Amino acid sequence: MPVRPLLAAALGSVALLCAAVAPVTAASGESVTVDRTGRLASDGTVTLSGTYTCTGASGPVFISSSVSQDSPNYKHGIGGTRAVCDGAEHRWENTGKVTSEKLKPGAAHVEATIMELRSTGGLPLPSFHATGQQDINLTEA
Repeated sequence: MPVRPLLAAALGSVALLCAAVAPVTAASGESVTVDRTGRLASDGTVTLSGTYTCTGASGPVFISSSVSQDSPNYKHGIGGTRAVCDGAEHRWENTGKVTSEKLKPGAAHVEATIMELRSTGGLPLPSFHATGQQDINLTEA
């Protein structure tokens, strides 16, 4: 199995777990948005997108995302995209395949998080820059 999808899934899982535990307060000028429409392919592949702005990163930064439908307590992690924290607005797009529960076209809720892996005593720990949420429409791709 390719390493990149595994890394994206692991980072998305860590971000979702930590986001559920620690509130995210965006620094001034940092934000992440979610586009109002996501794409859903017949094989369960979901594509989500939006914009982000972040600054002051010392370690690798990623945009993680999750989608929920019907139950806000059950979220599907959808990919992880490498981010550039230079203060400018950038686009992000995450793609992932949902296998455990079938999503369907229609209303859904997405959460996106800017997460940095900062080295603390040699151990990379998550540090959150910003989070955004949006009710979206999943359309057939």
